[in-house]
Amino acid sequence: MHVTRLKDAAPYHPPLHHGCAALRLQGFEAGPADFAWTGLSHILPGGGADMDAGPLGKIYVVTAGEVTVRLADNTAQTLGVYDSCFIPAGEAREVRNNGNMVASMIVIMPYPAQNPQAPA
Repeated sequence: MHVTRLKDAAPYHPPLHHGCAALRLQGFEAGPADFAWTGLSHILPGGGADMDAGPLGKIYVVTAGEVTVRLADNTAQTLGVYDSCFIPAGEAREVRNNGNMVASMIVIMPYPAQNPQAPA
């Protein structure tokens, strides 16, 4: 078993994100998870991620506040505490905190094909 304590989680900087603080909980530099990595994003009011279509699917689980996820076709869903969504590979999405409180969200993603395992 590999444990990452929140106090020890290292920050990382996802591209196209603003008004966010992201912490790596598992995988990559945070531990030896061999199939996916997990992050925790704290999103300030007005913050989020710009519209982008990534090459890998991802799962979002909101743990505090509300987060609105908008797709390229302009459909949107607002996720509250313990709501989750799956974004398939290649589907463009935008993430926004439209509220006045900090929102927090767990992000789970597989490793890129060229790096299928976390570094030791």
